[in-house]
Amino acid sequence: MKANHSNHSSDQPLPAGKTVSKRVATSLALVLLGAGTATTGAYYAWGQPRNLEPVAANAAQPTYETVPASLALPAEVGSVADVVQAVGPAVVRINASRTVTSQSPQVPEAFRQFFGDQVPSEGPQERTERGVGSGFIVQEDGQILTNAHVVEGADTVQVTLKDGRSFEGKVLGSDPVTDVAVIDIDANDLPTVAINQAELQPGEVAIAIGNPLGLDNTVTVGIVSATGRTSNQVGVPDKRVDFIQTDAAINPGNSGGPLLNARGEVIGMNTAIISGAQGLGFAIPISDIERISEQIVATGKVEHPFIGIQMVNLTPEIRDATNQDSNSGVSVEADSGVFVDKVIPNSPAARAGLRAGDVVRRVNGTAIADGQAVQDAVEANGLSRDLRLEIERDGESQTVSLRPAPLPAQS
Repeated sequence: MKANHSNHSSDQPLPAGKTVSKRVATSLALVLLGAGTATTGAYYAWGQPRNLEPVAANAAQPTYETVPASLALPAEVGSVADVVQAVGPAVVRINASRTVTSQSPQVPEAFRQFFGDQVPSEGPQERTERGVGSGFIVQEDGQILTNAHVVEGADTVQVTLKDGRSFEGKVLGSDPVTDVAVIDIDANDLPTVAINQAELQPGEVAIAIGNPLGLDNTVTVGIVSATGRTSNQVGVPDKRVDFIQTDAAINPGNSGGPLLNARGEVIGMNTAIISGAQGLGFAIPISDIERISEQIVATGKVEHPFIGIQMVNLTPEIRDATNQDSNSGVSVEADSGVFVDKVIPNSPAARAGLRAGDVVRRVNGTAIADGQAVQDAVEANGLSRDLRLEIERDGESQTVSLRPAPLPAQS
């Protein structure tokens, strides 16, 4: 299911819903960090390299001392220095590069005659784009977690350990919907991080380790500012994950690195900041990362359920604007629920008969407060059973059952 994502519909969007959808989708500018990428909204674009060169595959390996695979985390809450000393060896630098082919513009013959050989040649032009990100080791035999946007479209992935060793990385799979990827390197007896899935509380210590702007092994400290930030609140409504908010400094290149608690246990993966803001960083909770990474390792991909509606939270303003629009053909009496703004053609929702103007009140028997709750319910339902929607249409209650389909690939 995609909430507030631009797709064409079998029904024309209602003016009120369209206006609100646009406002929600453009309310925040988000920067996803890592692999040299900086974006707004939900679109990724490879950025210019910041004078960062990839680690050469045939570079001479430096002399190093083997780090024990079992890192000695502090038994009690210790100093930040103790945590960094213990966990730092399990945090890696990821250099990604890809070759991009672009078509040179056609040059008018008059200019060609005038400039001669100085005119750029026509035809495909290739260039290499490079970026840097972070990751952390979760298996002694070389399994590494990072963000999907760190390795998106990469031809080569080079992983460098804190001790200086460099390895060619193989991307086992990535999930752009949750921004999680798994990399494997050919190594053994590597240091690994410890995981903590306990419920977080705002105010807990948060420690970020990564490679911001190419500055390796950078440590920043703050607190957990908030938990459960929805993708809509953060400004990426197409993502299927909630976020940890932290004021620990996060910058481009931190993406994929760990967010740690005071004992050095991983509580999240650093992934994004809001452009122009200060002290607003976001991390994906480790519980979501483990769930997604297990699917990636098992099958190489993650399938998310999709029903095919775009929606906004119903407000009195949307209800009144819809009822006053003589062209809408819809009458809304509900004063709460989720307003269906569009139905995507040939989607499960369209085949089940859902229409623009319907109001979703319950999903699988549970009352729905907002669009995020619908999205969470669809994700929890999965692909193997029917989803039951209780809706209001023209003042009457109806129940619609449908079987979600796998989320179509993003183009």
